[in-house]
Amino acid sequence: MTSFTLNGANVTLDLPDHASLLHALRGPLGLSSPRFGCGAEQCGSCMVLLDDKPAYACALGMDAVAGRKVVTAEGLGSTEVPHPLHAAFLAEQAGQCGYCLSGMLISAAALLAANPDPDEDAIRTAMEPHLCRCGSHNRIIRAIRRAAQEMAV
Repeated sequence: MTSFTLNGANVTLDLPDHASLLHALRGPLGLSSPRFGCGAEQCGSCMVLLDDKPAYACALGMDAVAGRKVVTAEGLGSTEVPHPLHAAFLAEQAGQCGYCLSGMLISAAALLAANPDPDEDAIRTAMEPHLCRCGSHNRIIRAIRRAAQEMAV
């Protein structure tokens, strides 16, 4: 049995310690934002916040999350009250296929929590772990800057 906090709610799962957090999130917990991309910490599609730091859910065993706080893109906001990043990514049309977007939102949220006014180099560094083939990188940078401005108000 593993207990942890997921998007503000306490959860307990009966999975083997070696089962990946990604398996738990997409399987028994029914979340769809963290995605399986490579399974080798190379693409960022599975990114979650683990105790407020970006982490690859594909490589985290259940034993690594016991007693900790996990946040997925679903936990950043809601349809009724979207996170400023959600709104900014929509406004800037920063997503194409959307496969990598939830991981990018997670890393962007961690960046803005640590640095409320990042410059372009800081944004590029934070987005570096994410593999995106759609070519919307400039719009992603604009979206993160837009969200930072909205959050500063």
